[in-house]
Amino acid sequence: MRESARRSRGRRLLWQPESVRARTTLGATVVVALALIVAGYLVVALLRDNLYGRAELTAEVSARSIAGQLASGTAPTAIELPDDDEAAQILDATGNVVAASEDLAGLGAVGDFAPAPDPVTAETTETTESDDDSDDRTEDDDDADDDDDDSSETETPSESADSTNGAVGSSVEYATVTLPDEDAPYRFAAMTATAPDGTAYTVYSGASLETQEEAVDSVAATMWWALPPLLAVVALTTWLVTRRALRPVGAIQKELISITGGDLSRRVPVPASRDEIHSLAVTTNTTLTALDHAVSQQRRFVADASHELRSPLAILRTQIEIARDHPELLDLDATLADVVRLQDLAADLLLLARLDAGERPPHNEVAFTELVREEVARRAASDRVPVRLEVEEDLSVFGVRGHLARAVGNLLANAQRHAETAVTVKLEVEDDEWLHLDVGDDGNGVPAGDRRRIFDRFVRLDESRSRDDGGAGLGLAIVQDVVLAHRGMVWVLESPEGGALFRLALRRADRRPLRENAETGGTGG
Repeated sequence: MRESARRSRGRRLLWQPESVRARTTLGATVVVALALIVAGYLVVALLRDNLYGRAELTAEVSARSIAGQLASGTAPTAIELPDDDEAAQILDATGNVVAASEDLAGLGAVGDFAPAPDPVTAETTETTESDDDSDDRTEDDDDADDDDDDSSETETPSESADSTNGAVGSSVEYATVTLPDEDAPYRFAAMTATAPDGTAYTVYSGASLETQEEAVDSVAATMWWALPPLLAVVALTTWLVTRRALRPVGAIQKELISITGGDLSRRVPVPASRDEIHSLAVTTNTTLTALDHAVSQQRRFVADASHELRSPLAILRTQIEIARDHPELLDLDATLADVVRLQDLAADLLLLARLDAGERPPHNEVAFTELVREEVARRAASDRVPVRLEVEEDLSVFGVRGHLARAVGNLLANAQRHAETAVTVKLEVEDDEWLHLDVGDDGNGVPAGDRRRIFDRFVRLDESRSRDDGGAGLGLAIVQDVVLAHRGMVWVLESPEGGALFRLALRRADRRPLRENAETGGTGG
């Protein structure tokens, strides 16, 4: 029942607007819609400009043809004006219509109801056919005729006009005009022409924009009708692609829901694709592995701690019950030893628990040479074998003095427990940056296969179990945790005396980088 509720809640989340799939689909659809609208607007604008340009060209060609005929001396009424999708009109100098096509018949001058010309005026240069050199040649001929004995005749004004060629204006102006009783506007081109007799005309020639408007409207309508289906395809494609891309996420989520039920040995499925989801799955599995290891270690720790505490507590209870009934049988020394053992075990467990919880007390500069001397001197009265001490003066480290003293004390206690006749302690500098504390004994040593395992918690080798009078297997584990918390190292070697040599390496305080000092909370020395 609970599993089905979780699945239905997961399906509802996929359809809600705050889901990744919905947001991705909505965002992609909006972006594509805006891009298509802008692109469609640009296409329609370019199409309109192109078609209008063609209409202007048609109107200009027609106007220039009519003006050329007028300039050549053709009467306005004799010119064949265009019809159908084109219109033309010829005005004289007084503004009267002297000729018009069928669409403009009966209407006034186009210029009377046309708007102001477009700001852009197309300039076209036409060279007049009159040449000043002809006048010069005429004057020279007149002078030559005067020198001749034959009498010259004077030209009449009409003959002079007939010998002058007409001209076409040098500029063309455009205007869009909507004619009465016409649905579509016309694009007119206006230019002037001068007949050979000196009469000035204005020519209006226009091309209908009906076809162009229909083409533009058709393209625009097609785009608007095609927009919704295209957006639907984009939305559906984005939805399906996002769904396929997020399918591994759903599988990871389902597996995590099962894992949270308590089975940390399971892992989320890793997709074959080498993408971000693959990296997420790998990282999740790495995190689950570390979590599984930590939980397993914590469970073993609790189980081992319970087992180790059970023995001294049971012994104490037995001694107290016997003392209650038979006070004369109470062994106070043995009872005190059990209490001390129980107290040490509790202290070790609390220290490990604080280290596991990430406790990081402020690190300060610690005179390590002095600390080693004090630990050796403090244990001298109870040591089973003498300690040979070799230390260099004025060596210091950054750390927690109490934790470092506990680590050194545990190494000394371990050496005393396994030594035959002597324990050696040597403190020296290595590479002018690290200091090494070597604690060795002349016992049986540690087999090579167990040199890493002895730093685990509650681990005691068979030899140590037979000779240990109270150790719980936590001393070396505390040493390793303390050293790692101080960015150091600890490992086991073979001592020159044949036993075990524990080497502890720490960075010197005057050689520790400032950045590391800041991370550990210490002050520079």
